[in-house]
Amino acid sequence: MRDGFIKVAAGTPKIKVADCRYNAEQIFTLMREASRQGVRVLCLPELCLTGYTCGDLFLQDTLLKGADEGLATILEATKSLDMVTALGLPVRCDNKLYNCAALLHKGEILGLIPKTNIPNYGEFYEGRWFASGLDRDDRVFLAGQWVTMTTQNIYACEEMPGLRIGVEICEDLWAPLPPSTRLAQAGATLILNLSASDEVVGKADFRRALVTSQSARIMCGYVYADAGEGESTTDLVFTGHDLIAENGALLAERRFSTGLTISEIDVDKLAYERRRVNTFAAGPEGGEIWTSDFSLERATTTLTRRISPTPFVPEDAADRAQRCDEVLRIAALGLKHRLEHTGARTAVVGLSGGLDSTLAILITGVAMKLLDRPASDIIAVTMPCFGTTDRTRDNAVELASRLGATLKRIDISEAVKQHFRDIGQSMEDHDVTFENGQARERTQVLMDIANQTGGLVVGTGDLSELALGWATYNGDHMSMYGVNASIPKTLVRHLVSFVAGDKAEEDERLSAVLTDILDTPVSPELLPAIEGKISQKTEDLVGPYELHDFFLYYAVRWGFSPRKVLRLAEQAFGRAYDRPTLLKWLKNFYRRFFSQQFKRSCLPDGPKVGSVTLSPRGDWRMPSDASAALWLDELEGLE
Repeated sequence: MRDGFIKVAAGTPKIKVADCRYNAEQIFTLMREASRQGVRVLCLPELCLTGYTCGDLFLQDTLLKGADEGLATILEATKSLDMVTALGLPVRCDNKLYNCAALLHKGEILGLIPKTNIPNYGEFYEGRWFASGLDRDDRVFLAGQWVTMTTQNIYACEEMPGLRIGVEICEDLWAPLPPSTRLAQAGATLILNLSASDEVVGKADFRRALVTSQSARIMCGYVYADAGEGESTTDLVFTGHDLIAENGALLAERRFSTGLTISEIDVDKLAYERRRVNTFAAGPEGGEIWTSDFSLERATTTLTRRISPTPFVPEDAADRAQRCDEVLRIAALGLKHRLEHTGARTAVVGLSGGLDSTLAILITGVAMKLLDRPASDIIAVTMPCFGTTDRTRDNAVELASRLGATLKRIDISEAVKQHFRDIGQSMEDHDVTFENGQARERTQVLMDIANQTGGLVVGTGDLSELALGWATYNGDHMSMYGVNASIPKTLVRHLVSFVAGDKAEEDERLSAVLTDILDTPVSPELLPAIEGKISQKTEDLVGPYELHDFFLYYAVRWGFSPRKVLRLAEQAFGRAYDRPTLLKWLKNFYRRFFSQQFKRSCLPDGPKVGSVTLSPRGDWRMPSDASAALWLDELEGLE
């Protein structure tokens, strides 16, 4: 429960049709196992106490009495379990029969939720036995307890305000307006769906898409428990397709087996997203929804869900390739339009032989193709100075040549020395002035060449550098269009790698130079080289970019607290970094992120390509003089 995580499970017991005593035993055994594994909310299938495929037996008093007695047995057997469980059974009320979910906790029934949408088409004949629970609000005596039966209720945890449970049953999700939509609008963050969905070819894909898309649409956690082994196979087969989703992401899935499917829902994350997205309507239409409280003992939730160490980069190779292709196209389209709108005759790129400028010129090349213009309209300017190595210089020259760009080589050493003489800066003093003087000279050269050629300067700085402020103000910080502005460093690397692989057969030399650039240490090359080698390595100074991109994603995209970001980093990176190392760089991230906002407050235009961008005109509005004290204080004493 700490940090907003609650462990949930979808369970499919092996049942026998109409054998309520046997089914009750299977259910409470599964409940005990779930509790043993730390589950706090468990969802079981539709009508699992009797079996979904009982047919006309549902109308028999003997079966209904057996269901009542079976529920009483379950309540007695699980009264010590501090876990909320939803299970399905038929319930009588006012001479009608309802397909219900019973919500159980510590031997008590918190409530009954009747199914609203009763399917009576194709292989479904529920209308033959069950009435719709729409607008019902009744008191029912069940298993020795008086219980409210209604669809107009949410169940809220007193100890965890973000945990608010809503329930719908199978077909309710497939309807045009699922009950979960209204429940989410009324505050439900976790939807439980008790289902008995038979299996036919192609249905699993549709079911999976339905669950994940609904969880995204209503910004909730969604636990879907499906009937499985033991249901009648007279005409249908049930495979126990259990799913757990969160805001569009599939966290866990099981099919063709019984047992538990377990993951953790981050209800704090869901609450943040609902606060952020102002189109998420508060308050449902169509009648008031009430809230009932329940209590869970506080406990730390052990995380089992996968936390990717590269949140900006898909781990699946096919997905990663698709992402890279899409990012390149989006960024290139943005630049294409800017070149068209301004009537720019050239696109000027400062080419250093490093990753960022390589990506910028690759994007510019795609934009020129979209415009049906020659690559020679790209002016690649390499500007060696005190820290430039032969490796990066040669790679810049080769890259420009392979792409067909117009190459200009302008050594800025003498110009920078003259500037240092003018301002009284010693060449032996390798301070920030020494570094930034070179960066600003390069920007001046690029801007003036753009003026000479009627072009615009394409910026090369990436999202990670902007987050850390790793840019010279009015130096590489400035351009006329920043194509990399919302691309984090970890993704920059994969984009260049994607193009290198894509060009391997078409142009081996281009692929080779891109591969060598990928192997070159990340550096601004503003300090003199040592024995011809790069002396200034960015990640030695500011920290590993894989960590900073991880911190950026969770701190900015999801607004997580520093403690929670640290916990997720420990989960994601395992033994790769110990806690003191993670803390060191996380503190550095927050210090730099806050202190360097002034650079982001005046960024040039650039296209948004992903879920995180720091444009002051778009996703990120922050005062340049905001204090980091609260964020840094939270990390004190965590070593």
